[in-house]
Amino acid sequence: MRLAELSRRSGVSTATIKYYLREGLLPPGRQLNATTAEYDEEHLRRLRLVRAMVQVGRLPVAKVREVLGHVDDESLGSSIRLGAALWALPQVPEPDEDDAYVRAAHEEVAALVDRLGWENAKCLATLSPAYRSLVVTVAAFRRLGYDWGAEQLAPYAELMHRTAVLDLDNMETLPPGAERIEFAILGAILNEPVLRALHRLAQEEETTRRYGFE
Repeated sequence: MRLAELSRRSGVSTATIKYYLREGLLPPGRQLNATTAEYDEEHLRRLRLVRAMVQVGRLPVAKVREVLGHVDDESLGSSIRLGAALWALPQVPEPDEDDAYVRAAHEEVAALVDRLGWENAKCLATLSPAYRSLVVTVAAFRRLGYDWGAEQLAPYAELMHRTAVLDLDNMETLPPGAERIEFAILGAILNEPVLRALHRLAQEEETTRRYGFE
């Protein structure tokens, strides 16, 4: 397809597509002559991924480029590619290791992953942005007087593990390679708002069931 058709099918303006091409977010098309290039379904899929990362995920262009660099790195195994791409997504601020609440949160998160038998999380520990994010959040709870720890978090973690199983089951229905990694990245960006919305809807539903409309 030519640039105009790519724009029409994707809903992205030609000016924006040209910008993504210049920034390396979209691979070049097949050059037909000095001024015309041809694009295919791979370009359309990548363009939709980029738009989701920019519009829904609110990622800056530089961050999108970093994530896609890991997605496209065929020298890495699937686990490393996916992990590197996910780690490149925006994270919460780094924990203040001198804070007493952060130290207590570290102990609770370590106890949690040990209790769950999550060996990878235990090995990566503070190298993982997700691990550090959990520490920061648990510290915030404890700072407000809620002594949340491994015991309280375990049921939630088990629910999230089942969600992760569903995520990967869905991913494995796709052909091996970049498309799977793209799907996982898209899931990380789009599924989190979905899960957050479902959680809030469930809270509203359960609150009404228990307490009515008082």
